[in-house]
Amino acid sequence: MIANIEEARSKKIIENLYLIDLDQPLRGFRKFISAWLYTPDDLTIIVDPGPRSTIPLLLAALKKREVKKIDYILLTHIHIDHAGGTGLLLKRYPQAQVICHPQAIRHMIAPGRLWESSRKILGDVAEAYGEIVPVPEKSIGYQEYIKAGKITIVAIPTPGHAPHHLCYQTGEILFAGEVAGVTYPLEEDKDIYLRLATPPVFNYEVYRSSLDKAAALPVSRICLGHYGSREDVKNVFAAAFAQLDNWLAVIERHLRAEHEPCEESIFTELLKNDQGLAHYGNLPDDIQARERYFSLNSIRGIRGYLEERKPISPEP
Repeated sequence: MIANIEEARSKKIIENLYLIDLDQPLRGFRKFISAWLYTPDDLTIIVDPGPRSTIPLLLAALKKREVKKIDYILLTHIHIDHAGGTGLLLKRYPQAQVICHPQAIRHMIAPGRLWESSRKILGDVAEAYGEIVPVPEKSIGYQEYIKAGKITIVAIPTPGHAPHHLCYQTGEILFAGEVAGVTYPLEEDKDIYLRLATPPVFNYEVYRSSLDKAAALPVSRICLGHYGSREDVKNVFAAAFAQLDNWLAVIERHLRAEHEPCEESIFTELLKNDQGLAHYGNLPDDIQARERYFSLNSIRGIRGYLEERKPISPEP
């Protein structure tokens, strides 16, 4: 659990839009998870409430913002770091309606298999996030169009990062989850650190199609699950497309050149030639360690795709 909920932080991004930090008591797991509070037209909407362990932080931030009710909880996807604490949040705000991908509903109602899968993949990180809390069946569903007050929210299937991934567009705001990867805030807003989020099981065609769909949306602000908000939406997606193709090419080259390619050697080359990772060396040491861990996981995802879908012939 989080030691000091008085450290709960929220930041106003624009009118009615707030970023809530969900920092973990794990080395490097700060400025990593963005929960979003959106309050248009007397509505209260939470996007990706985060894991069980940080619900006390979220509740403290909502209390500071004097949030009395939640109308909707939007889940971009049900990975434990985005959705694991949803059921616990509902205990405080039982009237809230949870929206997620239709294929994900049963896993949120009965999360036993999802929890065991999370533990298997993430190990100690999953334990730190906390066991997934079930969501009452009456509280969860799927709506492609949410019309409330004067706003409309559109749920857009973008299954690249996960089969059950959705983006949510309302006006010129896009709640993007991990459709474009993971960013870290830099001192110069015009610069970008971007890291691909392609864990196993990865499919290039599906991932790229999801990027195409999200990049075509007429929005002027992208709100990311990891981490923060950016107004240079075209730049974010251009960097994501370039990074996807570069990682695929580098990993395929290593597969052809080495009998047993080393994921560390692939990552070392990516640090040298990938523009999205250009600022990696400027990140704090603990953030670098976190990003290395997840980068290697993404490399494994692409490697699995290449080995399964494309016959790899060693270079002569």
